[in-house]
Amino acid sequence: MKVSLQNKISYSEPVFAIVVGEHSGDTLGAGLMVALQKQYPQAKFIGIGGDKMKKLGFESLFAMDELAVMGIVEVLGRIRRLLHVRKSLVDYFTINQPDVFIGIDAPDFNIGLELRLKAQKIKTVHYVSPSVWAWREKRIFKIAKATDMVLSLLPFEKAFYDKHQVPCTFVGHPLADDIPMESDKEKARDELGLPHKAKVLALMPGSRGGELSRLLAPFFASAQQLKQDDENLILIAPMVSDKRAQQFNSVKSELAPDLIIEVIIDKTQTVMAASDCLLTASGTVTLEAALIKRPMVICYKFNLLTYWLAKWLVKLQWFSLPNLLANNTLVPELLQNEVCAESIVPLVKERLYQDQSQLNDSFIAIHQQLKCNASQQAANAVIAILPPIFKCKA
Repeated sequence: MKVSLQNKISYSEPVFAIVVGEHSGDTLGAGLMVALQKQYPQAKFIGIGGDKMKKLGFESLFAMDELAVMGIVEVLGRIRRLLHVRKSLVDYFTINQPDVFIGIDAPDFNIGLELRLKAQKIKTVHYVSPSVWAWREKRIFKIAKATDMVLSLLPFEKAFYDKHQVPCTFVGHPLADDIPMESDKEKARDELGLPHKAKVLALMPGSRGGELSRLLAPFFASAQQLKQDDENLILIAPMVSDKRAQQFNSVKSELAPDLIIEVIIDKTQTVMAASDCLLTASGTVTLEAALIKRPMVICYKFNLLTYWLAKWLVKLQWFSLPNLLANNTLVPELLQNEVCAESIVPLVKERLYQDQSQLNDSFIAIHQQLKCNASQQAANAVIAILPPIFKCKA
């Protein structure tokens, strides 16, 4: 897409520039927009956003999928395009200066963008802290130069920023506000037309094409074994889009053509609530699962070079959000070569057929800790750094 750089925006209400790089960021961006629109109904929102944001009136200069790349090697393969997109945004926002720029997640892209925009005297906010507490700790100094405020979703992150005297506000997580403290399994099954008594396993191999390409083979092999042992087991798979559903079905037709799996688009939380266990990729979806309070087995596979680099750089006991938040092994994690049917099947069976109610107390504690009216808290933090003319209206 060619971005016009001709005329500076003239607007009586604040202009919020936002850039998101994936579906979870689109959700955060939409929640933030709703909270800001309550205060500024005529505000303009522009940058890169997803479908949820666009439904609220967001103007997206590039497709969100342009930024949906994860892993060192994968980014290198797209580096020229990513640099072009970032330069186009810098040029556009230098001429059409917003009142504040908010980069939502996508730190390798957004922090570099924030650094350049802050140099142009544009106020910058980074929403969702990068994992500086886990690896590449020295990024904290670049973040300090690039941002006027970091908005963190997780409570232990703020302590890290406070230690380095970098402005940070813990806002909680919008998912904890949106998901009820108790998720009704029978209601979810009625919505999806599933029987109440059967065991239901959700296959959730991720929202990115690369994740599906690496996880589908072991997920299908595991599902085949589980189905052989329990012919009444129901398999369902939530997909974030038609594109991902097509990829899922294409791989299934090659690897497991006889396996019956109901693919359900854009109803991920309902699918999780309807399930007895989740076989899932790592990521934000594992936090959703903890808030919905369903047992899970978490898997992740990187490109091989990315994995070896991460293994060398990352110093964490766990990689999934439920375990990190609990500071304990609540749910099993499988990484790289561990992601195989031989490891997956017994862990899934344990969670399908044995009592898992002891997990609830831990999941409830996580839910209560993160339930802070996050979108409004984030909006308040953004409003606090707006020019005085707009804060007078707040």
